Parts: sequence; C-alpha cells; structure tokens
Amino acid sequence: MDYSLTKLKQLMKEYNFNLKKMYGQNFIIDENTINNIVAKSQVDKDTLVIEIGPGAGSLTYKLALSSKNVICYEIDTTLKDLLHENLKDLDNVEVIFKDFLKSNVMYDINKYKYKKLFVVANLPYYVTTPIIIKIIEDNIPVDRIVVMVQKEVGNRFKAEPNTKEYNSLSVYLNYFFNIKKILDVSRNVFIPIPNVDSIVIELNKKTILYPLKDTNLFFKLVKDSFNQKRKTLKNNLKQYNLSKIEEVLNKYNYDLNVRAEQLPVQVFIDIANNLSLK
Repeated sequence: MDYSLTKLKQLMKEYNFNLKKMYGQNFIIDENTINNIVAKSQVDKDTLVIEIGPGAGSLTYKLALSSKNVICYEIDTTLKDLLHENLKDLDNVEVIFKDFLKSNVMYDINKYKYKKLFVVANLPYYVTTPIIIKIIEDNIPVDRIVVMVQKEVGNRFKAEPNTKEYNSLSVYLNYFFNIKKILDVSRNVFIPIPNVDSIVIELNKKTILYPLKDTNLFFKLVKDSFNQKRKTLKNNLKQYNLSKIEEVLNKYNYDLNVRAEQLPVQVFIDIANNLSLK
C-alpha cells in the first residue's frame, strides 16, 4: 500500500470521496506512526482484531499483515470503493459498513476462530467514550484495547486520584482495565490536521475483578459522586444512606467531607457493596 499523501489525495479524487467533519474523519498519513501502533499493540497470527473507523485503511492494512483476521466497522458508506482499492490484496479483512454503536459485535465475531481478541483503532474523537462503554456493557471478550484518542480524553481514561483529570469514567474504566499511555502522536500526522494532539493508550483487561454485589449500583454511585465535582460526598450523595457510606470512608481514614476525586476505585467498590447489604 502506498502511504504517500499524494496517493491518498489521488484516490480521494478518483473515488469522489470527501472527508466529513460529522464523522470526525482525520486520516493517518504517517507510516512510521502506523508501524509503531501495530508493534505496540502486539497483535499476532492468533489475534482477531476489531477496528472501528478504518478510514482509508492505512492502519487496517498493517494490522492485517500481522494478525489472523481484522473486522472493521465503518459508518461512512462513501468509503467503499477507496477501501476496496487499498485492501484488495488482503484476504483476511472484513469491512462491515455499519455504525459500531448499533452493531451486534458478538454475532459478527462468532464466525471466527481466534485465541486473542483485540480492539485496535484510531477512534473518532466524538464517539470515543460511547465506543469504550459499549465494549464493556456488551461483554465483548476483548483481551486488549489499543486506541488512539484525543490527548485530553486519554489522560482522563488513565487518570489517578487527586488529579484534575480523574472523573467517573476514570473509575469506571479502571475497574475493568489496567491502563497506560504507550505513544504520543502529533496532530501533524493527520489529514486534515486536527486542533489537538493525540495519544495511544492501552487498556489491558484485568484477570481478577473486585467482587461487586450490585454492578449497576456501583456505576450509579460513581456517577453521582462526581455529579458536582467540587462538592463533597455529603452533598452529592444525599439520596443514599450516608451512615453506611461513612462506615467505609472511616475505614480508609476519610470522612463525608471528602471529594470523589480523592477516592481510589477500591473505596467506591467497598461503599457500593456496603450499601448493597440488607
């Protein structure tokens, strides 16, 4: 595959394709960045890869060379001809022209045999969080997620307590995954050039999860705790049994005047479990 900007522009013109802001389309045009992402994702011939938003197929092509199979979800049907041209030499890529958020992914992957399931993608910035949440809530059995996201969003994903980036999503994701940054990406490797820089983050599924008596309660509690970030738990959680919450906080040397951003995941788990006790 020719990764030059000249070739991409030629193909876009030939197939009458225009980049669409509504889909957050920023295509990678730097082969070194793509090679770096594939290498750090650690895909191999036992891996089925799910890619969301393949764009012109630049990342797809390299993933296919290293993995067993690649399934791509692309919402923009006007990319059909361009993608077919760029991926025509490959026999292990399936492009599904559907919205990933509305797709039955479990049904789609059932026809494949694989030992590992990875998500590797340059995610559209505007749907980054819904995509990750869907993977969790649909119980898609991913072993690893390696995604390029807006730097600010990625920093929230991997944020630690007592930092300004730490929020309910940080707690939510860190319950399921070990998260780390693996690559900084300049805005200059995209067409068109976005207004922000990106990072590639790796989410590795935790092999052992802390037991939760009521998962829905846990996630509602976390969301409510961060409802007004500068307020204390006493103010944000008035509708809960505050005495039960205080019991757990005291165990960790906190009180009801603590803010949610100060609490690690384990404390939220213990509070939720204590609230679940009859």
